[in-house]
Amino acid sequence: MKKRVGLVVYPSFQILDTAALTVFEFANTLLEQPLYELATLSVSGGLVKSSSGVAVDTLPIGWGGYDTLLLAGAIGVPGPQPALEATLRDNAAAMRRIASICTGAFILAESGLLHGKRVTTHWAMGRQLQERHPALLVDEDKIFVKEGKIWSSAGITACIDMALAMVEDDVGTEIARKVARTMVVYHRRSGGQSQFSAMAEIEPSSDRIKEALLYARDHLHKDLSVEELAAQVHWSPRHFSRVFRVQTGMAPAKAIEKLRVEAAQELIDQGHSSISRIAAMTGFGDEERLRRAFLRAFGQAPKAFVHQARARNDHVYMA
Repeated sequence: MKKRVGLVVYPSFQILDTAALTVFEFANTLLEQPLYELATLSVSGGLVKSSSGVAVDTLPIGWGGYDTLLLAGAIGVPGPQPALEATLRDNAAAMRRIASICTGAFILAESGLLHGKRVTTHWAMGRQLQERHPALLVDEDKIFVKEGKIWSSAGITACIDMALAMVEDDVGTEIARKVARTMVVYHRRSGGQSQFSAMAEIEPSSDRIKEALLYARDHLHKDLSVEELAAQVHWSPRHFSRVFRVQTGMAPAKAIEKLRVEAAQELIDQGHSSISRIAAMTGFGDEERLRRAFLRAFGQAPKAFVHQARARNDHVYMA
């Protein structure tokens, strides 16, 4: 039986989000029998203009039953969509998967379908989503998040990663890998992968804190105690810790862990596969500390990233 996949749009949606449907389209070409029936939907149907000015033709969202419904995002936070929110609530029970792309999470949150769930969105909008909807668990540093039947992706091209993960769930890794190869993208970024660099995330305003972080990034193999970092900028450890927390919202030790995790991930992407060696190079010291840090950051152990890197390298070699 075919699976109906619908992309829901509304005025001023981001047109690049239609790339999610392309993933399912290419999957159809690689299967003996096409599995997916695709449609672009809106509340009332008809032409809907995107933020770029390009309009797409749509069917009314009530057309047929859907296995998977994807909700497009917008540039910035979408305006109120009460009719769409009500339609989503009315149809949610009948669908196997419901997913938001980028800032589409704001509409899905307003519908009440995200209440108490872990979600993600574009990194620049994560805190705003959390403030508007305190009952959500917003993880603004993930490429995509899956919790039960609810999926959510980060900004813009992350919808491709999420759609590839859905295809992989449906028909297996090999087809998903072939789709990625056909689309000339990696198979695929893990849902736990960070949206942006640790240095960009921490983003202190003080030049001295920035200087300490740059020193830390270049000396991750060292102990990097608060005393050592404070000494680099000629502050007392107490003053350094206080200013660091005020400007970054985290303790120095947490920031250092983020830098180390990012460095470890980069080493894995470069082809390093010895977990103990990576742990030593990035200052974790032993495999267990590295494993626990990866689980906190990504929900996956470093060995999973090693396997994914090998799969990507095999894919590039085959291409």
